[in-house]
Amino acid sequence: MTTKTHETTPVLPLPEGVARAVALVGGVIAAASAMMSWTWTSDFPGDLTYYGSPAGLQWLALVGGALTALLVLGSYGTPGIRWISPSGGKNGILFAALGTMAVCWYTVAAISIQLGGLANLEPGGWVAAIGSLIAVLGALGLPLDRRLTVKQPTVQWWWYAVAAASVLFWFGLDQGWVLVAIPDGIEDIFTTNTWFFLTLPAAILLFKGWLLLDKALRIGRIERPLPAVRELSSWIEILLIAGIFAVGLAAVTFGVSAEYGELFVGYLLLIGFATAALNSSGLLARIRDLTAKHRAVTTGGAFAAAGAFPFTQSSDTYTLIAVNILIFATVALGLNVVVGLAGLLDLGYVAFLGVGAYAAALVSGSPFSVFRGVHLPFPIAVLIGALAALVFGVVIGAPTLRLRGDYLAIVTLGFGEIFRITMNNMDGNSGPSLTNGPNGIAAIPDVTMFGFDFGKSHNILGIELGKFGNYLLLMLVATAIVVTVFSRVSDSRIGRAWVAIREDETAAEAMGINGFRVKLIAFALGATLAGLAGAVQAHVASAVSPDQYLFAGAVPPNSAFLLAAVILGGMGTISGPLVGAAMLFLIPAKLQFLQSYQLLAFGVALILLMRFRPEGLIASRRQKLEYHEADIPAQASPTDDALSKAGA
Repeated sequence: MTTKTHETTPVLPLPEGVARAVALVGGVIAAASAMMSWTWTSDFPGDLTYYGSPAGLQWLALVGGALTALLVLGSYGTPGIRWISPSGGKNGILFAALGTMAVCWYTVAAISIQLGGLANLEPGGWVAAIGSLIAVLGALGLPLDRRLTVKQPTVQWWWYAVAAASVLFWFGLDQGWVLVAIPDGIEDIFTTNTWFFLTLPAAILLFKGWLLLDKALRIGRIERPLPAVRELSSWIEILLIAGIFAVGLAAVTFGVSAEYGELFVGYLLLIGFATAALNSSGLLARIRDLTAKHRAVTTGGAFAAAGAFPFTQSSDTYTLIAVNILIFATVALGLNVVVGLAGLLDLGYVAFLGVGAYAAALVSGSPFSVFRGVHLPFPIAVLIGALAALVFGVVIGAPTLRLRGDYLAIVTLGFGEIFRITMNNMDGNSGPSLTNGPNGIAAIPDVTMFGFDFGKSHNILGIELGKFGNYLLLMLVATAIVVTVFSRVSDSRIGRAWVAIREDETAAEAMGINGFRVKLIAFALGATLAGLAGAVQAHVASAVSPDQYLFAGAVPPNSAFLLAAVILGGMGTISGPLVGAAMLFLIPAKLQFLQSYQLLAFGVALILLMRFRPEGLIASRRQKLEYHEADIPAQASPTDDALSKAGA
C-alpha cells in the first residue's frame, strides 16, 4: 500500500478545452508581439522600435510564446508535434507560459523604469504583456500535477517587525531625524547604503509571497513512463543529435553574445523556465536516452558544436569569454576528481592552476622570466606545468591527507594562500628572484605548433578566425584530454575506490582499501589536470600574476568559484562541472551592469539554486536519491501487503 502524494487537477476552474484554447492563443499572441514595436525610442537597449523585425528581448518573447504554443499542441497528441511532449503532462505548458510572461513583463518594467513611465510603451509591449498573461491563465486551467500537501517554513511575527523597523529606519534616514541617534563618524555607512533598508523588507515580502503562491498552486510532478519510441535508423538518430547540438549552439551563442545586461537577464529567465518546461514534458528524458544510445556521437557532437562557436563570431570579444569558460570548466572538472569522486574538500585548488601557469610561463620565452634564454616548445611547456602541479600535489597531499573533513579544508585553504603570498614575494627583494613578484611574468609568447601561429588571424573556409578563436580550439583539445582522463579513471577500480572513500572512509578501509594512498592519487591527479589547464591559461592571457589565484573574488577562476561550479553543476559527473563552470563564469561577466550589487545578485541566485536543486544542475542518480529521499512515496510494509500466518 502506497501513500498518494500528488493529484492531477487544474488551479483555475476552467473547462479543459477552453483552458487549452486560451493557453494556445496567449502563446501565439506573445510570439506575434515580437513583430511589433515595443517602445517609440531607440534609447532602450536593443532598439525595439521596428515592426516586422524582432530584436533583443523580442526574440526571447518569440521563442517563449512559440514554445508555449507547441507544448499545448504536443501535449494533446497533435500529429507531427506530439514528440515535443512525450509524457503528456501539462506542467510543461505552465512553465513555458511563466517563462514567456517573465520575459515580457520584465521587459515592460525595464522600459518603464529606464525611460520614465508606461507612456513609453508602444502597442507591441502591451500586446506582449497581455498575451503572456493570457497564456499563464490558460495553463492554470489545465489539469496540472499538484502536491496534495505543501510543507512550508513558518514565517515568525518578528520577521514582519524587522521589515517594518527597516522601512521606518529608511524613512528616518531620508528625513534626517534618525541621523541624530547615530554616533559621529559612521553616518556615511548608513547614508550610502539606504538601499539595504528597503531591500530587506522587500526580500521578506517576496519570500512570504512565494510561500503563499506555492501553497495556492501546489505544483509538483508525477513521474510518468514514457511511451515506447518508434525505432529509427541509426543515421536518422545521428541527424537528430546533430540538430539538438545545432539548437544548443544557437542558444549558447545568443547568451554569450548578449550585448547588454537587460538582454542577458531575460535570457536567463527564459532558459530557466524553458528547461523546466522541457523536463516536465519528458523531452529532455528522450534526449538523454537518445544521446546515451550514441554516446560516442554525442561526445563528438558536443566538441564539434563548441569548435563551431568561434566561426559564428565576427570579433574576438565574446570568443575570449568562451576561451575563459573552457579554462574554468576544465579546472573545475579536475577539482571534481578531488571533491566529486574522492570527497575531499579542497579550498586551495586554484593554487595548482597557478603552479602550472607559472611553470609554463618560466620556460616559454618570456623576457620577464628569469630563464629568458629558455623557450621550450608548447607541448613540453604544458608537460612541465602538469608535472610541476603533480609534484606540488604529492608534496602537499602526503602530510595533510591523513586529515579529514573541516581540518583538511583548512589546510588546503592555507596552501592556496601560501602559494599566492610566496609568488608575490619571489621578487628578488622579499625572497628569491623567480616570479617577478606582484608584477608577475608578462609578454608570454603566443603558441606556435607545426608552423601554425595561434596569435595571428587565419582564414579558414572563408571565415576569419582570430587569436582567441585559435586558442579556443586549442583549449578544446585540452578539455578533451581532461574529459577522457576523468571518464576512464572514474569507471576504473581506483575510481570505485574513490567513491567508496567518499561515502564512508572507515567502511572502505575495513574492506581493504588503502585510504591514504587512494586519496593521494586523487589529489595528485586533480593537481595534474589543473596544471595542464594553467599552462594553457598562461599563453591565452599572455601573463601570470599572483592576484589571479585568490581564494575568493568577483572574477573567476578562484577556489570558491571552482568549488561552487562542481557542487552546483553536479558532483561526480562529467557534464555537471562543465555546465556549472560555464554558468558561474558567464553570469558574473554579464552582470557587470549591476556594479557593486553584482555579487549580491549572484549570491541570491546561488541560494535559490541550492534551495530548489541541491543535487546540482546535472546530477547522478545517487545524488538525486540522496537529496530527494523525502519525496519518494513511502513503501508498504510486509504486514500491509499480506496477512501474517496468525491472521491467515
